Amino acid sequence: MLGHWGTGVTIVATLTRSGDPCGLTANAISAVSLTPPLVLACVERGADSHDALRSAGVFSINILALGSEDLARRFASDDTAGKFAGVPYNTEASGAPVLAEALAWLDCRVHAEYDGGDHTIFVGEVLAAGARDGEPLMYHRRGYHRLAE
Repeated sequence: MLGHWGTGVTIVATLTRSGDPCGLTANAISAVSLTPPLVLACVERGADSHDALRSAGVFSINILALGSEDLARRFASDDTAGKFAGVPYNTEASGAPVLAEALAWLDCRVHAEYDGGDHTIFVGEVLAAGARDGEPLMYHRRGYHRLAE
């Protein structure tokens, strides 16, 4: 039934123990608090990036722009080695990868973790953020869409 809920599409990115970037496509994110600025990202415990995020203690939330379907599909795949191949990114305050083509991004340090069944709810303190003009990529009923005018 939650497939009827339309959401934005993000890539949650972090670093492995060896310092390599890793990440996954996610739509279970939310604002938590304005003071201090806190957000959450729900990450499946079996996801390739879950343990890396827990170990690194930092992550970015990269909100995807319209036209980024290929990137969303790539980061939703199980191909852990190829996700960042040819994908430009930089780092901000936490050192987590921030995607160059993100419509908006939040750079976070893990503030708290909570059990969420088969997911971990990572609450992040926002250390830095940025945005550019554009339309967001939307997800609804297993497909990518644009906002209607």
